[in-house]
Amino acid sequence: REQAADPADGDDRAAGDDPADAADGDDPADAADRDDTADRDDPEGWAADVDVLLAERAASRERPVVALPPQLSVSRLVELAADPGALAARLRRPLPLPPNPHARRGTAFHAWLEQRFGAAQLLDVDELPGAADEGAASDELLEELQEAFLASRWAEREPYEVEVPFETVIDGIAVRGRMDAVYAEADGGWTVVDWKTGALPDPSRRAPLNVQLAAYRLAWAALIGCPPERVRAAFHYVRQDVTLRPVDLLDADGLRALVASVPEAG
Repeated sequence: REQAADPADGDDRAAGDDPADAADGDDPADAADRDDTADRDDPEGWAADVDVLLAERAASRERPVVALPPQLSVSRLVELAADPGALAARLRRPLPLPPNPHARRGTAFHAWLEQRFGAAQLLDVDELPGAADEGAASDELLEELQEAFLASRWAEREPYEVEVPFETVIDGIAVRGRMDAVYAEADGGWTVVDWKTGALPDPSRRAPLNVQLAAYRLAWAALIGCPPERVRAAFHYVRQDVTLRPVDLLDADGLRALVASVPEAG
């Protein structure tokens, strides 16, 4: 298509005078002028350092990509809810854990309860619930824990089941755990109870801990074949004689979203 010529352009434009040609490369003198201007504006190179730091900060905030193991313990779910970044880093770079002198705290109390309830099969000490509880009481406090439990309302009740192992699949991941005790309720429902021998947690830390009860609730509903709405779950803090019954436990979709929050490696 013909275009009207601009008189200011002239018809004798020489090769290389076209603006598109000029855009293909910079005049070395112009580039040198720009470098000199940048040096005058940032003589110490602070701007460049800031750019590097901002880039490193952005990279550190990116979610790590990890390959989830095919199985997770309930305690790992609690870790995931409390600090997904820390769990992802540990899964990416698994290291052997140092010996924990408190790893078996609370097991004597659970063993005593198991015998008191007449459990059919005694568990090995490493399998006993309470062995991995954070802040569990020393087994030297067994007598104090026994007295506190016997003074509680739970001592008067007979559990339907104790030390119930389970495995349930959440978003393709097998989640394993063991419930301390399950009680049948008069209204036809159920209450899963987890005994805690340590201190009451701060309210700000309770939401991640409640993930344990959410998993127990869904697991028992699946085992017994009832709707999850008919299953309640509670922590009983033995030394304080306090029972916490959270009402906002995650449902199946919530637990699936929690597991999916750690991206899998492709």
